[in-house]
Amino acid sequence: MIDIRPLRDRRDFSRFIDYAYTRNAHDPKWVSPLRLGERDRLNPKKNPFFAHADVQLFLATDGDRVVGRIGAIDDRLHNETHKDNIAMFGFYEADDAEGTRLLLAAAERWAKDRGRAALRGPINPSLHDSCGVLIDGFDTPPMLMMPHNPQSYPAFIESAGYRKVKDLFAWLYELGQPLPEIVTRLAARQRERLRLRVRPIDMSEFMREADRLRELYATAWEANWGFVPPTVEEFRHIAKEMKPIFDPRFAVVGDVDGRMVACAVALPDINQALPGTDGRLFPKGLIKLLRRKRYIDQGRLLLFGIDRMYRAQGLLPLLLMEMNAQANGGPYKRVEFSWVLEDNMDVNRPAAEHGARLYKTYRIYQKALL
Repeated sequence: MIDIRPLRDRRDFSRFIDYAYTRNAHDPKWVSPLRLGERDRLNPKKNPFFAHADVQLFLATDGDRVVGRIGAIDDRLHNETHKDNIAMFGFYEADDAEGTRLLLAAAERWAKDRGRAALRGPINPSLHDSCGVLIDGFDTPPMLMMPHNPQSYPAFIESAGYRKVKDLFAWLYELGQPLPEIVTRLAARQRERLRLRVRPIDMSEFMREADRLRELYATAWEANWGFVPPTVEEFRHIAKEMKPIFDPRFAVVGDVDGRMVACAVALPDINQALPGTDGRLFPKGLIKLLRRKRYIDQGRLLLFGIDRMYRAQGLLPLLLMEMNAQANGGPYKRVEFSWVLEDNMDVNRPAAEHGARLYKTYRIYQKALL
């Protein structure tokens, strides 16, 4: 008999965190995230997301054994922004389809009790974090802050009555490849015509730069499906978490008359250093992490945006060209553009045209709550 219950105490919380590591332990492509980071992500005292959202975590157990977990999420800011009436589910893991059905049913009841009309996910806990379930591209490990799951998960979720609402793409771009001469000429012309100054992030004013990036990100993405502008506190929290691994060679911004109008910000793929740590820094995980950091040769472009006034100017090739130039001679060989909405032709089309390869797809599901 599978029992579904809300978390009751610290022991339940630890079992909720630990189950993901147990469930995926035998998948050679799964990367153990740092357990401390996973705990902090679900801690209302440490994650500013909880200022505008309520989260209820559930465990599925069979006797003394954990066989699944899920989080039910009610993000008030999402519903206010989109004039919507939905809840989310996230942090989903399960042994089988039956456990999945029972976990989702518990999340559905919780959402219905709050008056919500649909449940969407996986979203962990917002689109600024990891989201979606991997549906193809299982042959390579995930990059920083991207999910990886058993191949059975899409079928498990669909068997509970959920249907696709949106696919998310991940593109892989090899750095160092020459751009066509016509592209470089057009990029140079655009820079001169727009009086665009392309530069690296100023690390001496990191938090001020982060605030400017948030303003650009909020305006550049405002029309995108499901997008909720991060609060100042949320974005600064993310920036502080990312600063220790940030490499200014891997990020470019574009200014016009001192105003930031474009950005392409990638982070080194710390996932390359995490295998074998089991998500623990102590006693030996930190040593492994420090030893492997020098082998990181790829990154994830997780923040890309162009001010709407400049969106039709074709700035992606220029940003790629400058990122190539900055990273030249460094350790980085490739960068992943992720995630990108399946219908975002402003990114998907030029990514394909300039040599990127679509190599992973993630899916977000939704179900009406009758």
